[in-house]
Amino acid sequence: MDNKYFSKTRILDGGMGQELLKRGLKPRGTLWSASALIDKKYHQLVIDTHIDFINAGADVIVTTTFTARRSRLIQNKCEKYFEYINTKAVELALRARDISKKNILIAGGLPNQYQTYSANLGDDLNSIEKNFYDQAKLLKKNIDFFYLDVMGSGKECEIALKTIKSFNLPVLVGVHIRKNGKLPSGENVSDIVKKYKDENWLGIITACVAPEYYEIIIKELKNLNIPYGFKLNAFKNIPDNYGVSSSSTWGENGNPNIILGSRKDINPDKFYDFTKKFKDNGATILGGCCEIGPSHINKIAKLK
Repeated sequence: MDNKYFSKTRILDGGMGQELLKRGLKPRGTLWSASALIDKKYHQLVIDTHIDFINAGADVIVTTTFTARRSRLIQNKCEKYFEYINTKAVELALRARDISKKNILIAGGLPNQYQTYSANLGDDLNSIEKNFYDQAKLLKKNIDFFYLDVMGSGKECEIALKTIKSFNLPVLVGVHIRKNGKLPSGENVSDIVKKYKDENWLGIITACVAPEYYEIIIKELKNLNIPYGFKLNAFKNIPDNYGVSSSSTWGENGNPNIILGSRKDINPDKFYDFTKKFKDNGATILGGCCEIGPSHINKIAKLK
C-alpha cells in the first residue's frame, strides 16, 4: 500500500468489541470480543458489524483481535483457540470487505500483550516478544498493514516493531495516553516518534482515549511531521491503576463498561464536533474505539 495513505483524511472504524456486546454477544470472562471468534454462532455478527462500519463510511476496518492475544486466552483457560481465532478474525474481515464491494483496507490489530492501559510488561520480555510475533504471524496474510493497538510505553512499541519487522508490512502505531497527555510510562507521544519511527510507519494515533485527553496534545502532534489522529473512546473513566482481573470461569459480566462506565454525552453529533475540531487542527486519521458505533462513524465520514 501507499505509505502516504494517511496524508489525506481517512476514516477508521469504531469499537468492534463494545459494538458486538451491544448487539447481543455474551462475553465469557475477560475474553470480550474473542468470544465472538471462538463461538461460530457469532461469526455472522462479526461480519455484519464490520459491514455496518464500512457502510457508515470507514476506509479501514481493524480485525477483531484485541482480546485474541495469548495472555488473555491463557487467563480464560482457552489458549488452544489462539491460532484458530486470529486466523478467523482476518477471514471474517475479508468476508465483510468482499460483501460490501467497497475499496477499504484491513488493519491487523496487534494489541498490547500483557496489561491494558499500562506500561507494565511483566518480568518476561522474551514472552512479550514471542507473543507479539506469534499473533502477527497469524494476522499478516491478507491484511494491508498492522495496527499496534493501545501501546503503553516506548519499550512496548520497540518490542512490537522489532518483532513485525521481518513481515515487511506498513504499521500504524496506536499509543494510549492518560489525562496528563502522556503514555502510562510517562513518555510523550513525540518521544515515541523520535525514538522508534522508521520507513514502515504510516502514522501515529492516540488509541482508546477520551477526546479531552487528545485535546491536550494537539500542539505536540502538529510538530511530529507524520500523519496523526485518534481512535476516541466514550468510557467515563479509565483509572491509572486499571488492570484486567483474572477470570477462571466464563461468566457473563465481562463487559469493561461495567467498570469503566459509558458516556452518554458523546452521541454522534458530539463526536462529530470533537472530530471536526481535531481535523481542523491537523488530524487526518479519524476514528473511534470503545463505545463508538457505526452511527458515530457515519457522522464523521462527512468530513472527508
